[in-house]
Amino acid sequence: MSLQYFQEKIKEKRKNTPFREFVMEIASWDSFNFYKNQWLISSYPPSDRVINLVAIWKGEKNSFSQEIQKDKPFLYQFSEFFKNIEQECFIHHTASENCEYTNKLSFAKNCYLSNTVIRDVSNIFYSFSVKENSHNVFNSVIVWNNCDNIYFWTWVIESTNIFYSKYIISSSNIWFSTNLIGCSECILCNKLENKKYCIENKEYSHEEYWKKKNEILKNKEKFFDLFKNLKTKWENQWINIVQSYFVRESENVENGFICYRVKNGRNIMFLWWENQNENMYDFCDGWTVGNSDIYGVNWAWGWSQNIYLSKWIIRSSNIYYCYNLDSCSFCLGCINLQNKSYCIFNKEYLKEEWEKKVEEIFSTMEKDGSLGKYFPASMNPYYFNDTLASLIIDFSKEEIIKAWFMWRDESIKADIPEGMEIIYTTLPTLLSPSFPPQLRGIKGEFLSDYQWFDSNGNWKINPEIMEKVIIDSNGNYYKIVKQEYEFLEKYWLPLPEIHWIERVKLNIKI
Repeated sequence: MSLQYFQEKIKEKRKNTPFREFVMEIASWDSFNFYKNQWLISSYPPSDRVINLVAIWKGEKNSFSQEIQKDKPFLYQFSEFFKNIEQECFIHHTASENCEYTNKLSFAKNCYLSNTVIRDVSNIFYSFSVKENSHNVFNSVIVWNNCDNIYFWTWVIESTNIFYSKYIISSSNIWFSTNLIGCSECILCNKLENKKYCIENKEYSHEEYWKKKNEILKNKEKFFDLFKNLKTKWENQWINIVQSYFVRESENVENGFICYRVKNGRNIMFLWWENQNENMYDFCDGWTVGNSDIYGVNWAWGWSQNIYLSKWIIRSSNIYYCYNLDSCSFCLGCINLQNKSYCIFNKEYLKEEWEKKVEEIFSTMEKDGSLGKYFPASMNPYYFNDTLASLIIDFSKEEIIKAWFMWRDESIKADIPEGMEIIYTTLPTLLSPSFPPQLRGIKGEFLSDYQWFDSNGNWKINPEIMEKVIIDSNGNYYKIVKQEYEFLEKYWLPLPEIHWIERVKLNIKI
């Protein structure tokens, strides 16, 4: 049977994948957390699933290879290959600067504790999926296409000065609002288009608006609650969709979740490009250029097409069951290759020999029922409850452990340096039961002690906060970095009350 026959079989499998299965299989390969691992900081937690960890590669990628064995299942061999090959702490690609603690990035500058930041972006902190000429973004999710000065928002395109808001397009100077298009100077509004000087959807004169705006923005202690209570429903526009959320300018999309300009797709999550993306199924977290015909993929970029069951594929085509390739073609079961063709487990073959071996492998996989399935859960290197999948659908721990994913039972921990002063976000009597008992007796100040209006009515944050450890009500602790402090002061924003990962989760969760 020909390779084309097996391609059609894989397409048939992926086109009919239940949404829940797609999320479990593929979105579980997108983790938000960072760990100390082998004296390095990495997106991979310490485990026996990644045992050879290296810092960011410079130049050529890994050339380690292994022989395909006919007597062992292909996906089992791929799992062993993945475990033994060297893996980067983070996936970095092309021309980035000062982004050591950021995962999946390209053409980015000054980014910190963020995931998926690409193409001419800078000053990105604690955020996910920031793309295409966007700058100064904090605590946000889905910031796409020419955005600037964004704080605590979800799903924003071509907008500036957006604070504590969701689903904002081509707008500016927006606070605590949702579903706005072409608006300016709006507060506490929903579902407006081309409006200005509005509060709770009521239009005011310029003078009245500024007076009321100043009154609202003085109540800093209410900011976080106002954001948590925003309307979460996205008003879909200009589309033909089925069972989708936050989809814009798309056609014939089923089970779309935060995607833009998609045509003919099913199970599509976090996909954006200025042109149409066509014929994609089971695709998660992509920034694409002219892509089409993609099945069961987490992250693809460049001029890719005909990509099957892979992760992080850059400028490649005709790729099957691969991980982290750049400028490759006709590869099966390959990891960390660059500028290679006709390879299996990173070993290069002549074209005719490669085609014969691939058809033999796929024929065996079709017989044992594994053809069209994603990477085995038993090789997934992330804790499931750290991943995108856990934020989209509520899976039980029992269900996840039974499927052979890893699960993190412990709270997120960090070392508190000796002598470092602790700052609480709330009174000890209001702490969650999960708050570490060993910290309950430690004396400390509160966030409110470090932020105030001065006698002239100016908002101030004490710079000493950058030298403290902040502990939220669940016992997660975090710090304020210099760039964050400067942004908060400039825009008169209060200090964040929860750990940065919880901020990302709050933005994504439906």
